Amino acid sequence: MTGTTDRAAPPPTHPLSGITVVSLEQAVAAPYATRQLADLGARVIKVERPDGGDFARHYDTTVHGESSYFVWLNRGKESLTLDVKSPAGRGILDELLADADVFVQNLGPGAAARLGLDAATLTARHPRLIPCTVSGYGTDGPWADRKAYDMLVQCQTGLVSLTGTAEETARAGVSIADIAAGMYAYSGILTALFTRATTGVAHAVEVSLFEALAEWMGQPANYTRYGGTQPPRIGTQHATIAPYGAYPARDGKRILISVQNEREWRALCEQFLKRPELAADPRFATGSARVAHREELNAVIAERFLACDGADAAEVLDAAGIANAGVNDVAEFLDHPVLAGRGRWHEVGTPGGPVQALRPPADLAGIDPRMDPVPALGEHTERLLAERGRTAEQIAGLRAAGAI
Repeated sequence: MTGTTDRAAPPPTHPLSGITVVSLEQAVAAPYATRQLADLGARVIKVERPDGGDFARHYDTTVHGESSYFVWLNRGKESLTLDVKSPAGRGILDELLADADVFVQNLGPGAAARLGLDAATLTARHPRLIPCTVSGYGTDGPWADRKAYDMLVQCQTGLVSLTGTAEETARAGVSIADIAAGMYAYSGILTALFTRATTGVAHAVEVSLFEALAEWMGQPANYTRYGGTQPPRIGTQHATIAPYGAYPARDGKRILISVQNEREWRALCEQFLKRPELAADPRFATGSARVAHREELNAVIAERFLACDGADAAEVLDAAGIANAGVNDVAEFLDHPVLAGRGRWHEVGTPGGPVQALRPPADLAGIDPRMDPVPALGEHTERLLAERGRTAEQIAGLRAAGAI
């Protein structure tokens, strides 16, 4: 199976069958939103620059010569190369938009407005179209013209100040600002489609990376605003709950435990620590006391973990009803028994060969997601133009002129 596999029309059982999405998208946030729409059966036409396409195609070459980012984010889409700044290319885009249900773009600051592809212009021209704009800091306001990438937004929202150890900050290891924005764009589009279906009114959707991640900062924002200081940065431990953190076992395996209530605390003392008297020790008898005496508590727990291997510790913790998890690396995650046991892996084609991809996390009873191949750059250009009435000679002329 490769990315050149023809796409049959999605069966009508898919929730978004019959919905057409046109995207001018790059990188992570917008492609993540549209890939989820494709998984639900929408036809997603990804418009890419003829001279290289989505720049995420070139982040790395680790997946059969393709980018790990691009393979993750772009299955099930049709790639159309188009120079939207050329008159001929723009004419083709306008034709596509006239028939589309949704338009998604995350162009650079001000670019959509300069091209006449901003939400206000599009909704006036196409009343049934749902435009979705993904920006860095919003399309208005003091930072509307400022570039924003995931790491920058992690810094601006204060997230990086919470992540890492007491000695050093760290970024989150995945692109969480992009992912958050993509998720809110996806849910916003679904809401707009539902509203259009029930009221006939098409609402534009706007999501910024900054505001998406700002929503995820709700708990530390409340803690800081009303507590007078922000939560401390303490690695795998929890700023306001103890014991909650990872401890190395005798064989080097790190096991994270989380004690959420007094019943679990007593069970930990009695069944794992083998020191039932600690449950009533004034230093540890309440949640706030355990946080205040975290270092003393950690010393007791760490000593117990170092007396047993990780697997043995996990077995005792499971029997005691204490939530625990091995601190896995990515290779261990790939072999996780839950993913294998629940059949979460699915083969997807790419231009370089088949890959294993995870099914979407939201299962709809009786409906399998549509996980079609990842497209090669411009793979569907000729077919899409032929659908719009272009002859082979006209398509050759467009290509010679650099419009496609």
